[in-house]
Amino acid sequence: MSFNYLTSKRDGPIEYLTLNRPDVRNAFNEVVVAELMEWAARAREDAQRHDLRVAVIAGAGKAFSAGADVSWMSKTIGYTEDENLRDATTISRMFAALDELPVPLIGRVHGAALGGGCGLAAVCDIVVAEDQAVFGFTEVKLGIVPAVISPFVLAKIGRGAARELFLTGARFSAARAKEIGLVQTVVPAADLDTAVDGYIRELLCGGPEAIATAKALIAQVSRLPYTEALPLTASTIATRRVSAEGQEGLKAFLEKRKPSWGC
Repeated sequence: MSFNYLTSKRDGPIEYLTLNRPDVRNAFNEVVVAELMEWAARAREDAQRHDLRVAVIAGAGKAFSAGADVSWMSKTIGYTEDENLRDATTISRMFAALDELPVPLIGRVHGAALGGGCGLAAVCDIVVAEDQAVFGFTEVKLGIVPAVISPFVLAKIGRGAARELFLTGARFSAARAKEIGLVQTVVPAADLDTAVDGYIRELLCGGPEAIATAKALIAQVSRLPYTEALPLTASTIATRRVSAEGQEGLKAFLEKRKPSWGC
């Protein structure tokens, strides 16, 4: 699959996706949004066949992503409200497509992740950031708001942190990003790839169907009260226990051998 502003490399069941607009710090425009949606659709198909088990997203050049492209934002000044509505809906669906991937998505963050770049980090299941990385939901500084990314960001960092960071638009450190749950691991820049590789090894040890189910379960259960979550959680574990993958995993554990999917 050929893209204008993305590069992808497959290494067995792992895909490395890179935002490739280094001249504008990997800022989003309508083409990037469309290409990310196209990539996510293909990744979903590959994941269903178990050809893809882990995806890593990174940025080329000096930054992960600086958010929306200035020239793209300048176009929206002349949009009608309906045109802006269509534009925002498309962007939201792109983030949702990445958020709902049935495989783990790891964010490899360096430099800056601002605005939509922070939104991209929020839809990653695991984010590894260099210790000098800078984050920020800076939209209010421009008289707009981080509306489209808000469902994904709030699910990751909660209302308390969002109240401070959405309203001030202040930039914050990788250490602060880890503190609020946006980032899971902070390392020196030289150790980024080693840390990402460590997560990949762990993820490949899990059953691919179990991981996909667990990821979907997190999204579902987090929105439900216990009385509604109970039948869902009970039926989910019952189904997994009798599934071919569940049977293989339990038997492998009892027989002290590796399961069929790997380690």
